[in-house]
Amino acid sequence: MSQSPAPRIGIIGTGAIGGFYGLLLARAGYDVHFLLRSEYRAVAERGLQLDSAAHGALLLAPVQAYRNTGDMPPCDWLLVGAKTTANTELAPLIAQVAAPGAKVVLLQNGLAVEDELRPLLADDLHLLGGLCYICVHRSGPGVIEHQALGAINLAYHSGPAAGDARLALVEEGAGMFRAAGLDSAAMPDLDQARWQKLVWNVPYNGLSVLLDADTRQLMGNADSRALIRDLMLEVVQAAQALGHAMPENYADKLLAATERMPDYLPSMYHDFAQGRTAELPAIYAAPLAAAATVGCDMPKVRALYQALSFIQARREG
Repeated sequence: MSQSPAPRIGIIGTGAIGGFYGLLLARAGYDVHFLLRSEYRAVAERGLQLDSAAHGALLLAPVQAYRNTGDMPPCDWLLVGAKTTANTELAPLIAQVAAPGAKVVLLQNGLAVEDELRPLLADDLHLLGGLCYICVHRSGPGVIEHQALGAINLAYHSGPAAGDARLALVEEGAGMFRAAGLDSAAMPDLDQARWQKLVWNVPYNGLSVLLDADTRQLMGNADSRALIRDLMLEVVQAAQALGHAMPENYADKLLAATERMPDYLPSMYHDFAQGRTAELPAIYAAPLAAAATVGCDMPKVRALYQALSFIQARREG
């Protein structure tokens, strides 16, 4: 591997998201170190493979792969690709890998996911949110299928930086992703950015599970498409009630953008299909609770959450 520039980047959770962004950053010359668990041996032996509609077939080999955080070098940036369901287990891993003053970026869906982690981190660490707009999944050990999109926006949550220093730090992170050939922007308001992403995640994640359908099937039926729009409008109205500006006609713009996407099964579909605990608290419970604080009800979102909770509880016995 050629000499890489600073900063050193660690990937905590080398699944589809962490693997995709980590691979492209490594190919751009960054010093990237990957933490893996079940797929460690496959990646250590064969590397990370990306089959991408946008970037072609790419292979990162050898990979700076680790089974334990204790073996990793101190990292200046940590990209956390683990699911929100594992957030309570993240703090010890981050503490072992983070260099002093490191920037920790949660590449996760949902609302308030940083709030649970912040009290468990050292005061000198910066905590950021990463909003990933991408269609990607794993098809095998160390193999990532990328169907479309790939933009990643960053926003500051908490840490020692203040004022303009926060936005400058976020812009530094966005610059790394742009250097890797990805669209990336520094966002001034993390809560607003997370609500904006929920407008897509709330309907498509849950309905893909409930109706056993991909995005094209959901968009191709008049009833499911109308339900998607209703769910989107409830999320938009809740965000606005909480004081977050939303783009004009945002629901209709997202519907049009989804029509241009390839067939896609969202991450929650894969979680249910593979027997993993789904991110229902972050994607549904937290937004419902936040909306309730300002007297805003989301009845269709609540019904979807209740149906998904029943399915998950029955599966878990």
